[in-house]
Amino acid sequence: TKSMVENLEGFPESIKFLSQSKDWKQDASLLSDLIYVQEDYRVAIENYLDPYLNYYVVQNLEEAYQAIKLLNKTQKGKANFFLLDAFADYQPPMVMLPDTQRATELIETEPAYRNLVSYLLENVLLTDKEELQQNLDNDQITILTRSGGLIQRKFSLSGGSVGLFEGKKIGRKKNLEVLEVAISKAEREENRLSTQYYNLKKKLEQLRENTEEKDIKLQSQTLNQVAQEKVSLQTRMENFQSYLQENAQRQGSINERITELKKQNKNIDKDLKNWQEKVTATKEKIANTDGSYREIAEQLSQASTVFNEKNIEFIKQQNLVSTLQRELVFRERQLDENRASLKTSQLGIEQATLDRDDTLAKIDQLTKALQTAYENRKDQENTLTEAEQSYFKARGKINELDDQIRKVNRKRQETQILLNNLKEKQNDLRYQMTAISERLQIEFQIGINDVINQELTTSIPQQELQMKVERLKSRLDNYGEINPMAVEAYDEMNERYQSITTQRDDILKAKEDLLTTIQEIEETATTQFIDAFNQARLHFIEVFRSLFTADDTCDLILLDEENPLESKIEIVAKPKGKRPQAISQLSGGEKTLTATALLFALYLLKPAPFCIFDEVDAPLDDANIEKFNRIIKKFSEDSQFIIVTHNKQTMAAVDTIYGVFMQEQGVSAVNQVDFRNFGHTTLMEASN
Repeated sequence: TKSMVENLEGFPESIKFLSQSKDWKQDASLLSDLIYVQEDYRVAIENYLDPYLNYYVVQNLEEAYQAIKLLNKTQKGKANFFLLDAFADYQPPMVMLPDTQRATELIETEPAYRNLVSYLLENVLLTDKEELQQNLDNDQITILTRSGGLIQRKFSLSGGSVGLFEGKKIGRKKNLEVLEVAISKAEREENRLSTQYYNLKKKLEQLRENTEEKDIKLQSQTLNQVAQEKVSLQTRMENFQSYLQENAQRQGSINERITELKKQNKNIDKDLKNWQEKVTATKEKIANTDGSYREIAEQLSQASTVFNEKNIEFIKQQNLVSTLQRELVFRERQLDENRASLKTSQLGIEQATLDRDDTLAKIDQLTKALQTAYENRKDQENTLTEAEQSYFKARGKINELDDQIRKVNRKRQETQILLNNLKEKQNDLRYQMTAISERLQIEFQIGINDVINQELTTSIPQQELQMKVERLKSRLDNYGEINPMAVEAYDEMNERYQSITTQRDDILKAKEDLLTTIQEIEETATTQFIDAFNQARLHFIEVFRSLFTADDTCDLILLDEENPLESKIEIVAKPKGKRPQAISQLSGGEKTLTATALLFALYLLKPAPFCIFDEVDAPLDDANIEKFNRIIKKFSEDSQFIIVTHNKQTMAAVDTIYGVFMQEQGVSAVNQVDFRNFGHTTLMEASN
């Protein structure tokens, strides 16, 4: 629990100040701390008295006036006060209504504050019903519901939902006292339960050491094992019975199948006999007749074919019947084995039942022995309780003596620590005196005794001297310690400064050289780029017109001529009869020819030994294919072109063709045909 001074969170600044102030007497308390209400009615009373709960209750006008003067002096806000002297002769009126009770009867407070509470709750009644009262004739009566949700007067009504934190202000001081009592009671109960727990734990350990309990556990484990075996045997029996039922069902289905197969065999035998009779009659007809031999031979072959098919089907049916008979024999043998296993399991269950009965009898005997042991244990427990009581009494005395010894040792340690601190201070003072003496002797050739014995003859006041000494000490402290390595450090820093300065000059010079080099590179690159761009532009126009017509126009335009290296290049292509605003408006074939023209323009700028085209001619029609093949033929005089294509005209125009085919699944092969070895004229040469 905390004191009321520590529980002022959320209060005005003035209340916190008065509660913690030492200049104002502490006999006064807040109204919320002087009254206590049962929890069932606390919310209702608190909602009604909420404007007055932060009022201080003082004895007379003088105490309130002192508090107001103190607040005014410290600028801590305002506070309200109730004067007990003003309620000394107050007599509360007696008012009652059906199904209600007076609010003052539910308040617990000291007699000195009873008149104040009666005044504040004058004509206030509480009801357990959550409904309105009818016909309030007295306009001074106020009715509160038990939950605090309604406050009813003759001419007004207020209410609403009840908050989670309502009912927490009234009786905080009393609640703290109740909590302290409950905590002390809980601590005593905890001590009692801990002692009881210790005794029970000790008894449990003794019982665990008892051999009879171990025997009981062993027998219980044996019984559990027997029960588990019984359950497993019952499960196996159920499985065997279900298995037998399945076998019986399968045997019935097999017998039905055999019956059907026998019927089919009989039908097949009948058909076979009929066919044999037909064959015999046919043979007789063949022997007696010399004409239409071929027709009869064909009928004979058909009849023999049908006979063979029926015979094959008959053999299959016989094999199926023999297979079913073997399976039936196997199932019957398995059924006999399951029945034998079932008998063995039943014998095991009977034996387990007998073992269980023996185990139960042993358990009864052990239970009787355990009851006798429990009776002996009670006698021993009584003796142990008396011994423990005497032990705890002696233990308490020993604890008291230990506490006294600890207190004495603590005081002795504190005294020893204080003595050690004084010795350390004395040693520090001696060390300082020695240092001062040595410094005076070295710097001023004055002994410390001369300074101590010297009489001060000065007209300067003591206070001024003290200020002067402090200023000098401050200046000395600001100077810091003397650094004997300052010259060496300066030389080292100077050398480092000179080195860094030299490196900086080198870097600046290198920067200037680098900027000059960059400028030269940019000028050279710009010149070479402009030359290459102009040549590529002329080649592009030439190749484009060779692919299209001489009237077609195209161009390459630099968008930023002042910065050509960073400028974007616009490609302009205008075939005859079209005026597209962008290259995306051209057809697929025209785009391909334009790209080919640009590619060959760059190729003419810097020729390569070979060039690879992968299905470039796919979007071209026949007329454009011819143009494409013509320009390829023209440039193939200086370079080698490898073209991947599916176009027949392109294939017919090449010198060598490589056909890729798949002789086996997943294995590709290549076949070469060199048209130059044949004395033929290609389509390209024929067109030329």
